[in-house]
Amino acid sequence: MALRIEAATGPVNAVDLRSAFGEVHRLPFVLRILLENVARRDPGHLFAFTEALRIWLRDGTSEAAVDFHPSRVLMHDTTCVPALVDIAAMRDAIAEAGGDPSTLTPVLPVDVSVDHSVAVDWYGRSGAREHNMRREMERNSERYRLMKWATAALPGVRVHPPGTGIMHTLNLEQLATIMDIVDRDGERWAAPDTLIGTDSHTPMIAGIGVLAWGVGGLEAESVFFGMPVTIRLPDVVGVRLRGRLGPGVFSTDLALDVTHLLRKHGLSGEFVEFFGEGISTLTGGDRAVVANMAPEYGATTGFFPVDEQTISYLRQTGRAAEHCTFVENAAKALCLWFDPVVEPRYSRVIDLDLSAIEPLLAGPRRPQDKLPVAAAAEALEAVSGRLFQEGKTIPDGAIAIAAITSCTNTSDQHLLAAAGLVARKARRLGLRPPVWVKTSLAPGSPSAERFLARSGLLGDLEALGFGIVGHGCTTCIGNSGPLQADMATAVEEGTVAAALLSGNRNFPGRVHPSLQFGFLAAPPLVVALSLIGKLVPDPMSRKIARRRNGEPFVLGDLLPSRAEIDAIMHAFSDPADFGQAFSQAAANTAWEALDAPASPRFPWDEASTYIRRPPFADTRTASRLGTYSAHPLLVLGDDMTTDHISPAGQISAGSLAGKHLVARGAPSNDLNVYAARRGNWEVMVHGLFDNRSACNLLIDNRPASRTVHAPTMEEGPLSEIAERYRQEGRSVVIVAGERYGTGSSRDWAAKGVALLGVRAVIARSFERIHRTNLIGMGILPIELARDVPFSIGVQDMLQVYAAVVEPRCTVALTVRRANGDCQHLAGRAAVETEREADILTSGGMIQAILSPARRP
Repeated sequence: MALRIEAATGPVNAVDLRSAFGEVHRLPFVLRILLENVARRDPGHLFAFTEALRIWLRDGTSEAAVDFHPSRVLMHDTTCVPALVDIAAMRDAIAEAGGDPSTLTPVLPVDVSVDHSVAVDWYGRSGAREHNMRREMERNSERYRLMKWATAALPGVRVHPPGTGIMHTLNLEQLATIMDIVDRDGERWAAPDTLIGTDSHTPMIAGIGVLAWGVGGLEAESVFFGMPVTIRLPDVVGVRLRGRLGPGVFSTDLALDVTHLLRKHGLSGEFVEFFGEGISTLTGGDRAVVANMAPEYGATTGFFPVDEQTISYLRQTGRAAEHCTFVENAAKALCLWFDPVVEPRYSRVIDLDLSAIEPLLAGPRRPQDKLPVAAAAEALEAVSGRLFQEGKTIPDGAIAIAAITSCTNTSDQHLLAAAGLVARKARRLGLRPPVWVKTSLAPGSPSAERFLARSGLLGDLEALGFGIVGHGCTTCIGNSGPLQADMATAVEEGTVAAALLSGNRNFPGRVHPSLQFGFLAAPPLVVALSLIGKLVPDPMSRKIARRRNGEPFVLGDLLPSRAEIDAIMHAFSDPADFGQAFSQAAANTAWEALDAPASPRFPWDEASTYIRRPPFADTRTASRLGTYSAHPLLVLGDDMTTDHISPAGQISAGSLAGKHLVARGAPSNDLNVYAARRGNWEVMVHGLFDNRSACNLLIDNRPASRTVHAPTMEEGPLSEIAERYRQEGRSVVIVAGERYGTGSSRDWAAKGVALLGVRAVIARSFERIHRTNLIGMGILPIELARDVPFSIGVQDMLQVYAAVVEPRCTVALTVRRANGDCQHLAGRAAVETEREADILTSGGMIQAILSPARRP
């Protein structure tokens, strides 16, 4: 079942999907890619898989599992470090058992982007980027040495140093091939580029036709060492796009609208595929913005098939003409070329009229809560629970942070051009943001600086305070640095303030621990709204100047037309920038100067406050399954995100984690962020639920970083109470509401809970990546139906009957009330495959990896 297609280096084979499955044209493109993967990588299971596909075509769903073998793995520094710490500890465990530690070596390429650690210490001043990058190296050199150790000790691991860009932008511009030529048994085969990434926004690359999704670090570790990604054959939601975006509407607005729409339809882990004639009106950059926010709209991935716009994107980002031709030929041969006339079978179809979308914000607490720009001030006032006061120096509704940030909305140069054009018009009018607004620009690619400088737009942005502060995630993941001093004081004294950013998440406390509100917006809107300095009703109609004829000039007049943006792009965009800027950034002298160990085993430093050998990476960890009676350690509400569970932002000296670090010699005035401390398990355990909006219902909605010891009714820090339960031999569980674990792929939200001794989490629903992370740590996720009444108090006990689990099996639960009453419940194990059940039985993913029978 092989075809022959031409490549620049000669003919190559390709799987004949039409012969493999006669109804391939009816399949969604994502399932076609899975079919090709099975046919090429696991042909012995092809017959069973095609039978499952026939059932899927009939029913739109299937219970069958599929083993997926991605081409590569993508990581960033704050998910890479905990994975490397695990691997270093696993190598120690192998050596201590008499084995060869070097046998634990990746079997596929692993790319690591150092993008999550640069912070906005300086802004709005000359030399800000250089200062911030220098401070990044000073703070994180110990972690970076571990990463450099990995490049020598673990063949196949490649680290892209600080300054080379955000991982997803780097993937779009440098790493993704869309179609590869791979070797199989000495023959060359054309194959779709596929990957998994340890970041929930990995699906951004699906905007240009590369099937990808985010996983936790534990699952990525298993893939390093040859295990497949085993998933249930996914439901695929088709989103039919009609029409085209109207004037003044950007791809950001489309992404926010899609996020609202699909969350309203209750997505939870499905694959999403976009189709319809409207697709052809969207550029590759537009599509990548929408695909990036797949986790926000509840999808595993958000896929756009390959077409002319994809090939155009490759050319615009400097790919060779021969490769572009190969991609087109291979996509057509593999039935992966988009035809707007053909409508595949989907599990369900949702329609979206592009022409009906308007300029939007999302907030003030969730990315799915879209708002017309005119309504943001009213929404903020309503959520804050107070009437905004006038007459203060820094008013209620003030914008504390205005950041052009994130891979989501800085990877497409059209959006940066639009922001620059707003800045140019504002500069000509003599406008700039009030002093209390912290402004910053952190493009996902170093190529952006060349384009902005060549066009003159960089000078316009800098004049308004939006100078480049670094090429990393910065504000979007909480590395926003300190607020402007007067603003910090005002917030502390009760002023209601918000962040405004071109990012993908605005959960309370995520952007900055002092800010509980945030709004997501397109880059040009970030610049425009920052000029007012606060959220006001109908800001785009607000008068900001007068024209020469006396007519008012309103804020909305600053926004550029599509023709203005296209003219800038045509005149100043250069495909050569992408490769040249990346090569220049990769030649990072500070990175090259770092020394690193050269041994197969990593030499731990007992005095380190960044890198500690974790206690769970060994062969002695027992399964947490069983029949047992448990105390509720925490009872939590809905939308408990991974930012609530395991924060990423600044560590305060007064927090439990801060006190722990200071006691071990860390400087109290520069404790860095939690994300940088993920190699130290003790810090991460002390930092669990260090988020002011995380509340424990067991103690009357006081902070979830504290709980109560039921036998004595003594309240104390969460980690200390958990340790008391452990010493007493008592089991504990966590109870939560809807969408538990929403947010990022950070596996410390599961690792930390595991180190508290938690055996199960009972929730109304789980977000996909966190569910798999819990399983990876041996914790059983149990779903309770939404219509089943359930509550539990401090003195109540929960009997769990889960000695053996199977995919989606019933788990019997009994709540034994303090008054002697009992409530019997039927939960469902949120376990999707036999492999996940096997991991739970093994005690967790690390134990499965260390099992000699499971390692290839």
